[in-house]
Order: sequence, then C-alpha cells, then structure tokens
Amino acid sequence: MNRRKLLSILSIFCLSLILTISCSPAPQSSDSGGTDAPQEEAIVIGYSNWAGWWPWAIAEQEGLFAKNNVNVEMKWFDGYLASMEAFAAGQLDGNSQTLNDTISFAADAVNGEVAILVNDNSAGNDKIIVTEDINTIEDLKGKKVAVEEGVVDDFLLTLALESKGMKRDDVEIVPLETGAAAAAFASGQADAVGAFPPFWLTALKREGSKELISSAEFPGAIPDLLVVSQKLIDQQPEKAQALVNTWFDVLDFMEKNPQKADEIMAARADVTTEELQLLKKGTRIFTIEENLEAFSNGSNMKHMPFAAPQMAEFMVGVGFIPEAPDLSKILDDQFVQAYADAAK
Repeated sequence: MNRRKLLSILSIFCLSLILTISCSPAPQSSDSGGTDAPQEEAIVIGYSNWAGWWPWAIAEQEGLFAKNNVNVEMKWFDGYLASMEAFAAGQLDGNSQTLNDTISFAADAVNGEVAILVNDNSAGNDKIIVTEDINTIEDLKGKKVAVEEGVVDDFLLTLALESKGMKRDDVEIVPLETGAAAAAFASGQADAVGAFPPFWLTALKREGSKELISSAEFPGAIPDLLVVSQKLIDQQPEKAQALVNTWFDVLDFMEKNPQKADEIMAARADVTTEELQLLKKGTRIFTIEENLEAFSNGSNMKHMPFAAPQMAEFMVGVGFIPEAPDLSKILDDQFVQAYADAAK
C-alpha cells in the first residue's frame, strides 16, 4: 500500500470519527449537578401503606435520591407482610418496617437486617376497632379478632390483652392481611380488627364500630424504621448514608411545600388529601434529635436498645418467635450520627 493511499484511508477514518463524536448526544448531567457518571444499578427499598412511609414517594417524585447521588428504586407492596418476607429472602436491599417485626425476621434474613433510621413512632395510628357492644379489652374474650398474624397490630393486640392480664389465646384470631382484615370486619365477619391507616378507615365504615385502644396507649412501642441489609452496610455504606440524608431532605421538602407534599402522599396512599390529614395525626415523624435519642441507651421504650430486648422477650413468651436473635446486630446509629455531625 503506497503512502498516499494510506493517508487517504487515515483521513477518512479520522473524519468518520469526528462526525461520530460530534453527532452523538451529549451525556446527561445528574440532578445533583456533579460530574457525569454511568448510571449505577439501583438499590431496591420496599415500603407499604403506612403514614410514616408515604413520604418516600416524595423522594422519588422530586428527585431527592438523585440529589444525594444514589440510584434507588422504591418498591411498593400492597401487603406489609409480603415486604418483610421479600426483604428477609434477600430480594430487597432494605425495607420499611417496625422494630418488633425486624426482631421477628432478623434470625432468618439471608443478608441480615439492620435499622439505620427511625421514620416515626405510631402515636395512635395503629388501632383495635370493635363492634358497638365491646367496651373494654376484657370484652374481647372469646371474640373473633381479624388481624395480620405476627406483625405490628397483632403485637398491639397482644400488648392490650396482656395489660389486662389476658392472653392472645383468650380471643379467636382470624388471620388475614391487614386490608382484608379491615374489609372482613366491615362486612360483619369479625368482632374486632387490628389495623393501621388507611385500613382502619374501612373498618370504621361498619355501623356502630369504634376505636377500643390504639398505639397512643403504648408510647414508644411501635417505632417505624428504615431497615437495610448488613450486606449493603458492609459493601456500600455510602448508599446507606445517602438514604438517611435523603429522608431528611424529604422532611425539609414537606415543611417548605406542604400542599404538594400532601398531594404526593395522598396519591401514593390512595386517599383524599382531607383523609390524609386525619391519618397523619397518629404518626409522629422523628427529627434528627429524636433519632439520636431513639438509638441511645435509656431506661424506657423511647430508647430502642432498651425496647428491643423487652420486645424480644415478649415475642418469645407469646410464641411469635422461638428465640431472640442477636439484638446487638439490629441497630446501627452511625448514619444518623454522621448526618447530625454534618448538619452542625
């Protein structure tokens, strides 16, 4: 091949390369305004129908995960129990669940379960709804109670019974997913139901129905959490931190944009914005200061290191779990501590 032909070929190659580069679309910058980077595989976090977890929909819709440089898929579950089962089986990187339910599933979780954030405390939003002829907890004896077995409102029911010297065996459990339990009660198939929002709205549609007791009577007993796998913490701690940082960005958005925030949450919960206001009342969203308190040692149920052994002992005693898991592994405050330090 002579020099001229070689130079012609090289010229054509270079021109083609220039045209290819100039015609290619420019890479999109991230929402965070940082340097361009390939999209990482999403971490998947489960959540379900609870007032303290609806704000995660704001993070998705308003691009707050991207702001914190993390790619997150929030996976919605119609049934709370299904979300916990998926997480324990390793199908999720994290899940939204209560402390007592985290204790219940911790021993069987393939990647470990670690609470890194308190979203809220149930302060009346978990309820036992009853027929008009039931006026006391003692009146539940021998009655049919529809409840999702082994999860949060089953725990509330048992706490209520124990507070009056009764046992769970004193009532007839009708085991149903929470939405189905509320519907069964509303249609007359049970005498009582344990439910969280928005499902107790369905229960209260039954004529004469009323609230017998709620989580307000047991302060600190039902903390609602973001729980992630130990695998995520070990391999990608920066993403666990980004999740915590995003949550507090969500709370800031809610404070500055209350109407839009309510619209997003109402749409996610499938309720009206008017109903949303009612459902929010029994949920105490935690500040960073309340998070630090909840993770700290103490002598009452407000402190999770105190509450967790009490819950584990209680659940073993009533047969929810065969034995307590290693509770030293289920609480990790490093990420809320890091957020608090950065906020200073």
